[in-house]
Amino acid sequence: MTPQIDWIALTVFLLFFLLVTILGFLAARWKVADLNLLHEWGLGGNRFGTIITWFLLGGDFYTAYTMIAVPALVYAVGAAGFFALPYTIIVYPFVFAIMPRVWQKCRANGYLTAADLVRGEHRQIWLATAVAFTGLLATMPYIALQLVGMRVAIQALGFTGDLPLAIAFVILALYTYSSGLRAPAMIAFVKDVMIYAVVLAAVVIVPVKLGGYGYIFQAADQAFTAKGGATGLLLHPAQMLPFASLALGSALAAFMYPHTLTGVLSSRSFETIRRNAILLPAYTVLLGLIALLGFMAIAAGIRTKDTSTVVPLLILKIFPNWFVGFSFAAITIGALVPAAIMSIGAANLFTRNIWGTFINDQLSARAEARIAKLTSLAVKLGALAFIVFLPTEYAIDLQLMGGIWILQTLPAVISAVCPIPFRISGRGLLAGWVTGMVLGTWLTFGTGLKPLVVLPVLQQTYTIYIGLVALVANLAITWVGSLLAPERGVAG
Repeated sequence: MTPQIDWIALTVFLLFFLLVTILGFLAARWKVADLNLLHEWGLGGNRFGTIITWFLLGGDFYTAYTMIAVPALVYAVGAAGFFALPYTIIVYPFVFAIMPRVWQKCRANGYLTAADLVRGEHRQIWLATAVAFTGLLATMPYIALQLVGMRVAIQALGFTGDLPLAIAFVILALYTYSSGLRAPAMIAFVKDVMIYAVVLAAVVIVPVKLGGYGYIFQAADQAFTAKGGATGLLLHPAQMLPFASLALGSALAAFMYPHTLTGVLSSRSFETIRRNAILLPAYTVLLGLIALLGFMAIAAGIRTKDTSTVVPLLILKIFPNWFVGFSFAAITIGALVPAAIMSIGAANLFTRNIWGTFINDQLSARAEARIAKLTSLAVKLGALAFIVFLPTEYAIDLQLMGGIWILQTLPAVISAVCPIPFRISGRGLLAGWVTGMVLGTWLTFGTGLKPLVVLPVLQQTYTIYIGLVALVANLAITWVGSLLAPERGVAG
């Protein structure tokens, strides 16, 4: 990273950061409503149309950490790092088929969270609590990872220490508290335009300066050949099952997260969700271009043990200082949007399904919104403390486990909105959830906090995503438990 502050880059960075800060506070006056009501503060009053929803879902699904981590993974392991592309292709037919049903059921019954939906349809308090707990557990490290992306960009400007990061996050906390979901919805437009500009400039200018894509792929191939092992421009046969299972499992988990579901429920209609399921793959094109930055960094001679710095180092090497400031502002703003949505989604879950269930089930509408706002602040501060005081690897490891955990809520959510060939009971679903959580966690620790496990089957070994293994066990126990305890649980 640069040892000194580049004042031109810093000035450009601050101008764009100031712009989104102003937009964040002005958002409270956009689509004016009473932000002392939880559905207005936390879901934008369910009034976002196709375009706003597109930017909002893109903003919380394609994060700053995506822009940092995907090229870093490609830089380190080659073709295996592209698993995010099929994952973001598989997910949208799922969104098209399932999410409109979720929206309709939630809108008709006043549900604001996945746990609300599960409690209302399965009438099982403890199952709903399990879904809420899992959502909170999986979201916290995800927010922390947005800070990782933000910190990498800020440090690349020449800063040391975490004070600039803390200041940026305090500003985020204040305008999220003030404007709720309207703030990231408004900022998401600016964020996406900036990210597209940075990526399109990179995929055009970097190859021109390096000698073309032919040279880039040749240099990357030579580097991976020298490394040996499982790296390369193409997948080895042994990598195909892990690659496919990781993509499938990640796709099934993606819209179970509180932040993505928050984006869905903020939509104006189920048709808005369907249109977005058709339009959102445009982001996958962008993601493919972002992944190529990993190969470009190899060809540009970037050498670093900290792969999270690959993209900033490439930008610093290739572009003029004013564009460096613009690019790092785009990455930082790209962290603010998903971090805001994630904290709001977590706050909705805690308020409705933890506080409202176990502490005070007689909350007024204004008290409910006030608790959610305070919770959103606490969540952000917790994520900030996580990054400042603990090694970054902890956040990465926990986020990998978060994907395995959140996948175990899939049966409870899907069975709440889709017809099932046999009757599923709340108790069976709860037993399945416990099985999936315990097995997934045990396997992950057993592999050294890696997402893949090697399974022996008929004298053969297969490497597969742990989340899918845990999900299969979850479904099996759900089926058996539903046969043994067919009642749908107690009313909650």
